[in-house]
Amino acid sequence: MLVSEFWRLGFLTVSRRLGTYLPEPEEIGKFKVDVIGRQKEKYAIGITLSKEDIFDSNLIEKINYLSSRKTRFSEKPILLLIGVPDIYFKQVKELLLNVDEKFRRNIKLTRILEEDFESRRSIRHTQQMIFS
Repeated sequence: MLVSEFWRLGFLTVSRRLGTYLPEPEEIGKFKVDVIGRQKEKYAIGITLSKEDIFDSNLIEKINYLSSRKTRFSEKPILLLIGVPDIYFKQVKELLLNVDEKFRRNIKLTRILEEDFESRRSIRHTQQMIFS
């Protein structure tokens, strides 16, 4: 999960899509983002790529735009964290070779394992109901 990767890197989530207590992040340019995090003076943007997003023709444009973002006043680069399903990880890594070299330093790829979701669901559904 992308949020746990943010926490592992030391970022606090400022806004989160589909979150309960945090507000939804605003669109950056014309692109939707999933998570925005902050660590002291550093910021990070997180997006999760689905199968449809990976085969979208605008993916390189989206990654170029989001990885080129800088903070307003201090002009520090903002980290772009991209969550990719494990099956498409190599394919997205090859796509990133088309991204401009100076923006590629601001990108961090992370694998999203779908097995975690299934194992949690199976544990939850196999337990007996105590109350009905």
